[in-house]
Amino acid sequence: MLQQRLSDIQEALRHEQVEGWLFYDFRGSDSLAYRILGLDSTTISTRRWYYFIPAQGEPSGIVSSVEPHRLDILPGQKKIFLSWQQLQAALAETLQGRQRIAMQYSPGNAIPYISRVDAGTIEMIRQFGVEIVSAADLVQRFEAVWTTAQWESHLRAAKGVRETVDEAFAYIRQQAPVSEYVVQQFIIERFKARGLTTHHPPIVGINAHSADPHYEPQAAGSSFIRPGDFVLIDLWAKEPGGVYADITWTGFMGKEVPARYQEIFNHVRNGRDAAIAFVKERVAREHSFAGYEVDAVTRKVITDAGYGNYFVHRTGHSIGEEVHGNGANMDGLETRDERRVLPGTCFSIEPGIYLAGEFGVRSEINIYITPREAIVTGAPMQTEVVPILA
Repeated sequence: MLQQRLSDIQEALRHEQVEGWLFYDFRGSDSLAYRILGLDSTTISTRRWYYFIPAQGEPSGIVSSVEPHRLDILPGQKKIFLSWQQLQAALAETLQGRQRIAMQYSPGNAIPYISRVDAGTIEMIRQFGVEIVSAADLVQRFEAVWTTAQWESHLRAAKGVRETVDEAFAYIRQQAPVSEYVVQQFIIERFKARGLTTHHPPIVGINAHSADPHYEPQAAGSSFIRPGDFVLIDLWAKEPGGVYADITWTGFMGKEVPARYQEIFNHVRNGRDAAIAFVKERVAREHSFAGYEVDAVTRKVITDAGYGNYFVHRTGHSIGEEVHGNGANMDGLETRDERRVLPGTCFSIEPGIYLAGEFGVRSEINIYITPREAIVTGAPMQTEVVPILA
């Protein structure tokens, strides 16, 4: 870990008024620890290890005698344990005199993305008389805030993903009747042609399938897209080693979009745009805001339109090296995410209305936050249902 990263972490610990940050992993149980500390997650790791960064002073690691070199790249002293008794003694010595430390823990599992440390380990650490607080805000600062290179990679990915949407609708128009699965594979091929990658295939769903937020078309059994069908496409991709872009568009297989489809889309779009306006206003005024507040703004618009019960997921998620990143989510439904949204982070705004057995509409964009501006990427945004055969 670079000395500058250590210095930045210690400064953040002092700002959060905690005496240290204790990292713990067993067999890859905390991928966040590997990324934040700059460890190689592909090397052998079969035993427990700990790494403690105090708010001031030298860090220290605790590693097994079976894997004594596990933390060699990190600064600070190292304690090697053989037995479980030696492990606990090393922890007691390391934490002696500390009263309040942070770990990858979320009280009540309020933020599942942060809950990486098992309950037994939390219980053991507490036996040393130490109060454990959530590292959620610390993780966001060192995991979700992008570098300039990451921001630039997102812009390239967003451009590629947005262009792929248009190509997918054109492909459907030219090839119909064509299955949802074949369109999905076409999108993946277009990603490859642009040098983009994805951890999971995109969503292509028509009619009732579009009302399933995470519908997955399969090679066998997926529906064929024909005139008169409503089409939803949700796609996400990134450059290798970069960060994701993630958007959703909808279309109708005809020259004119039926009023019912456009009506539901309008409610979704209005909720999306209300969230964008809220975020832009807060950032322009340099006022902080939390994820649950953004969700409330969006949800009110859709609820007031009479479709609150059909908006069945949070408004948006953090975006990073994983498409669902580890920063603040725009969520007051599935969780109450009270984390402040930090400059340098990116998230989706993606309200939806899902009418089971009929069709579902989602409109998704990404927003990147700077100290004084909220930037929507992947433009132009969708403003009406696409008439695919027009």
